[in-house]
Parts: sequence; structure tokens; C-alpha cells
Amino acid sequence: MRQIRVQHEPLDPLAEQAVLNDTDGRVGAVVSFTGLMRTFGAEGAVDGMVLEHYPGMTEQALEALAAQAERAWPLTDLVLVHRVGRLAPGDPIVFVGVGSAHHAAAFRACEFLIDALKTRVPLWKKETSGADEHWVEARASDEAAARRWDETTTRDPE
Repeated sequence: MRQIRVQHEPLDPLAEQAVLNDTDGRVGAVVSFTGLMRTFGAEGAVDGMVLEHYPGMTEQALEALAAQAERAWPLTDLVLVHRVGRLAPGDPIVFVGVGSAHHAAAFRACEFLIDALKTRVPLWKKETSGADEHWVEARASDEAAARRWDETTTRDPE
């Protein structure tokens, strides 16, 4: 099962995780990541953020990442949900969840998906602090994290 969504509505990580619950005994591990909006950003304290995307293209990029993860690891389930629009500190921004028969595959696939998502999916962040606002630039550390998956094998022996 694969579910991918981009949404303005609030994100409920527990409900998303529940979708990954094993119902037929194939799943041996579920690994998930929930990204939250912080009170600090690239240029200091922030009180909000606006996430913009390119409709259609964003979903297509998420689908491509999901397909890449499913080719690289033996996954039973995959859920990718990303918020767009206005967010406040503490709001969940992104949920990545995978199920697999084996824990190693689930951990690696989840880590790959969040690393790659941050650099390969057309999303733009504008942080706000009072009346000030600025667009967030891509970080070299995010690019390096995504590149490491290109430079190493992504196929688990399990």
C-alpha cells in the first residue's frame, strides 16, 4: 500500500502511523518520521512559516521518491504526507512512514525518504518573525545527506 498526499489541513501523525499497522502478518517493522515546525530557523527565532509548492509537480516528485524507495528496499507499505500553507511552531510538517518485513530496510527507507524529500521535492519555505519574513535557502548539509544515497548502494541484502 502506498499513500502520498500534499495537504493544507493539519497533519495527524498518529492517524498516519495507524495506516501502517500490520493486518496480515507480513510486517515485521514500522518506522516513521514526523517533522515539526521549530521556533528557530535559519536566521533566528521564528513565529510562523508558509510552505508553498507547485501542485502536481510536488506530488509527482513524492511519487518518484516512493517508487525509488520501493525498488531499493522490500517495503510492504509507504505513507508520505506533507503540509503546505501557513504553519505555527509545533505543527507537524511532514510524515514519512514505512513498513517492511525487516527493521533494517524500514529504517533505511525512512531515512532515505526524508533526506531526499528535503532536496528533491519542489517546496519553498518562508519563515516569519513578527513583521519580518524571509525565504529559506537550501542547506549544504541537506544536499550532502541526499547525495550520500546516490553515492552508496541503496539495496539491502535482506
